[in-house]
Amino acid sequence: MNRVIVYSTDPCSFCSQAKALLSKRGIAFEEINLAKDPAGRVALHEKTGMMSFPQIVIDGEVVGGFRELVQADRSGRLSELLAA
Repeated sequence: MNRVIVYSTDPCSFCSQAKALLSKRGIAFEEINLAKDPAGRVALHEKTGMMSFPQIVIDGEVVGGFRELVQADRSGRLSELLAA
């Protein structure tokens, strides 16, 4: 089973849109809300080198933010990552 992690914060419209897209596709994900989990910021930076939100990581591979998630969905890359 693939592990999908969404690093998010509040309020964040792109975070909400990313979670909605994943939910619409029936993709289960773990959300790490960095407004509520400051230690998650360290993990985010270590995994992605980024501090922008959201950041989506699938099985340790960084997909990127909302725009990159949409692009991956449209191109079929999202399905490929989930099938691996």
